Parts: sequence; structure tokens; C-alpha cells
Amino acid sequence: MKKLDPENVGPQCARLVVAISSRALFDLDESHRIFEEGGEEAYSRHQIEKEDEPLAPGVAFPLARKLLALNGATPRVEVILISRNSADTGLRIFNSIRHHGLDITRAVFTRGGSPCRYIAYSELTKSAQSMPWLSGKTGF
Repeated sequence: MKKLDPENVGPQCARLVVAISSRALFDLDESHRIFEEGGEEAYSRHQIEKEDEPLAPGVAFPLARKLLALNGATPRVEVILISRNSADTGLRIFNSIRHHGLDITRAVFTRGGSPCRYIAYSELTKSAQSMPWLSGKTGF
């Protein structure tokens, strides 16, 4: 199979890939508090016990939904989840993705490590903390 040359991709193949953190996509404040107070084991136990309880949308949820709504017969946007969770604790996140009807099929779970090495130069990465306009408080 021939590799695509990112410098020479036709409009029919052009696609925006956006990586969004699990803490931006979903409200994980309570879970993060449990991690801070009780450590990794308490956090893991909490996520596994609640794996069937959907997470509430986070500050980047509206952005992800709007980006994914741009897709038609030819997908133009892909949202990839990046998370410091493990694959085990990430099950709750994927259950929440399914519950909310988001077309997100790829994810990186780093089990506490930095996700930066998994993000290619061509992918757009934003942190919710650096985008206060996502909260809706500025009128956007």
C-alpha cells in the first residue's frame, strides 16, 4: 500500500485531526479529586465501580460535537481522545463517548505518561484550560 504524502494530499483526502484530552471532553473534576486525595488505586477503583455511569460533558464537549457534525458522506474531521488514564479506567470514558453518541473511535491511554509522543505534527492539540471561550461564558 502506498503511503500518503502529507504535502501532496488532494481535497478529497484532506482531513482535520483534532486531539482532545479526556478531562476536556468530559467533566472529570470529581475523579481527579479522588486521584489527588486517594492516589492511583482509589482513582482506578472509582472509575471501575462507575464504568456504567456516563460522565457529564466537559468544556471541550461542544467543540467536539460541532467538529464531528461537519462530517458527511466523506469524513473531514476526526476527533481523537488522549488520556493519561489506563485502558482499564478508560472504559468509563469510552462508555460515555458511546452514551453521548460521539463518533470517536481512536484513543491514546498513557497510564499517567505524557501523550505528547503520540501526537503527530499534523494534528491539532488544544487544552481546555488554554481555551476559555469553550466554556460559553464569552458569548461564543
